[in-house]
Amino acid sequence: MRVVDFSSSHRLLAFFLAALAWVTPALSWAQNAFPNRPITVVIPFGPGGETDIFARSLSAELGEVLGQPIVVVNKPGATGVVASAFVARSNPDGYTLIFGTAATHALNLSTFKNLPYDPQKDFEPVAFVGSVPLVLFANTSMPANARDFIARLKASPDKYFYGSAGISTSYLGIELFKNMAGVSAGNVPYKGTGEAVQGLVGGQVQFIGGSLGAGQALANAGKLRAIAVMSNKRLTAAPEIPTLVEATSLSLEVGTWNVVMAPAKTPKPIVDRLNAALNEVLRRPAVVDRLSQSGISAVADSTPASTAQMISSEIVKWRTAFKLSGVQPE
Repeated sequence: MRVVDFSSSHRLLAFFLAALAWVTPALSWAQNAFPNRPITVVIPFGPGGETDIFARSLSAELGEVLGQPIVVVNKPGATGVVASAFVARSNPDGYTLIFGTAATHALNLSTFKNLPYDPQKDFEPVAFVGSVPLVLFANTSMPANARDFIARLKASPDKYFYGSAGISTSYLGIELFKNMAGVSAGNVPYKGTGEAVQGLVGGQVQFIGGSLGAGQALANAGKLRAIAVMSNKRLTAAPEIPTLVEATSLSLEVGTWNVVMAPAKTPKPIVDRLNAALNEVLRRPAVVDRLSQSGISAVADSTPASTAQMISSEIVKWRTAFKLSGVQPE
């Protein structure tokens, strides 16, 4: 007859429970201690652009909330592909993040045939932090009223042209606008937004879609006309510009946006800590005012789940825009 040593089994169970009791608080402590060293935020474009300015405007106050410095690193290349692939391969510990854009996490899926990262599967959404709606700017030869502007385009199909800065939201957003408004207009590509604006002032093109900062000063000086904002609400920094839906009943929200993303498999407590810190910073009146002056609408109530949903819907929107434009992936 076999005799079972219950005392030995009990000792083993007691040892296991003791070990578990020690490990669980240790894991909890590690998560609660985050962050305990500087956090790197990678910018997918060069210094001085809207994304760079936005990220740097948040970094100091975000570091204050988290109790650690935020190191901002520019890693430009291939419309954000270089930076995105780098962060996707980084350790999922919350210490390497990307300040993503509509290009890196939506447009690039349609721009490139062999994208070396998956904008959804390779990242954990942390927060949707802000959007930069397109403003429809026209030169002074065009009507200032949006309805009259559309009527002018309809009356002379293919007579008018718009400028754009490559395959971007400024180009694809106008393609969506043309489709929704039922108008035709040719595209004149420029190397950058600055050149497109100069082409607009000089009369080489009749309209563009750009950020508020791209044309506000010239509009205020009477050299351009701000026709409408492609958003569901007016811009705080330019409340005199009507939204497209107010002016025409056409409901279209297009522009670029920014999200903070971590590598896939970053622990949820760390993602939640980062989300809470970002929302806290974005609720500060001084931050909201500073961003609004650049045409950036701050978002201070996003969650990781709502950020993921927003990205999914934007991917669908821009795929539609690509189909309308006829642009083939590279």
